[in-house]
Order: sequence, then structure tokens, then C-alpha cells
Amino acid sequence: MSDAKEMFIRASETVPEAEAGQMFGKPCYKIGGKAFVCFFQDEMVFKLTGDAHARALALDGAQLFDPSGKGRAMKEWVQVPFTYRDQWTTLAGQAAAYVAG
Repeated sequence: MSDAKEMFIRASETVPEAEAGQMFGKPCYKIGGKAFVCFFQDEMVFKLTGDAHARALALDGAQLFDPSGKGRAMKEWVQVPFTYRDQWTTLAGQAAAYVAG
């Protein structure tokens, strides 16, 4: 297992009610059946809104999540590089709060 995937699992499991699942065939974690994080291309993807979304998207190399690669990005989802793995747990918590709220 890659370091990135291991960090994805650790960050996601800090949310007590998180359940492992799949989204577009990729590993994800859900709350109440709604995905809040996903693992894609050794990076973590977060469903965010407001200031949390803006801060995540402002990170160098972060981008809107486009799982198809066809220019159809999912506007609430931000793909954050492994470089920022120290922020993944915080971002997972913010994404979980958004989805649960």
C-alpha cells in the first residue's frame, strides 16, 4: 500500500461515523451514504464549501476533481496533492461536517 493511500485511510478514519465505500470505482468514505472524501491518483479529494473550499483550492497543485479527465470537474470537490498530507485530516473533518450538516 502506498504512503498516500495509508494517509488517506488514517485521515478518513478520524471521522468516527465514516464508512468505507466506493465512488466512481475509487475508494471513498461516506457518512449516511454520502461521500465526503475520495482517493484518486495518490491524492485525497474532499467535498467542501465556502472558506474551506477556497483555502483547499488555493494550495499549490490543488484542483477541482475531474474523475473522467474530460473537463467536467465536480465543483464542490477539491483534489489535494500528497504534499499537503499534513492537512488531510483537518480537511477530512471539514468535508465530513459539510456532508453531515
